[in-house]
Amino acid sequence: MNETPNLDHPDHPDIVLCPGGPMLLRGDHVIEDEDGNEHQTTRPVSAVCRCGKSQIKPWCDGTHKFLRKRSDD
Repeated sequence: MNETPNLDHPDHPDIVLCPGGPMLLRGDHVIEDEDGNEHQTTRPVSAVCRCGKSQIKPWCDGTHKFLRKRSDD
């Protein structure tokens, strides 16, 4: 069964690794990018890139979905 995590539930962990996708952060976090710059999360849930191909690093832009489709060809 492939379920989307319920991020509104108070017992849900504040870091979730999505299979083949981003790392979801719930709450306040500071993310350091590859150049050492710090980025404060500003949304209730933020998606951090794990594929390394996002154009808006450190944040996810959905590129992983395209990469997965190309590798399926």
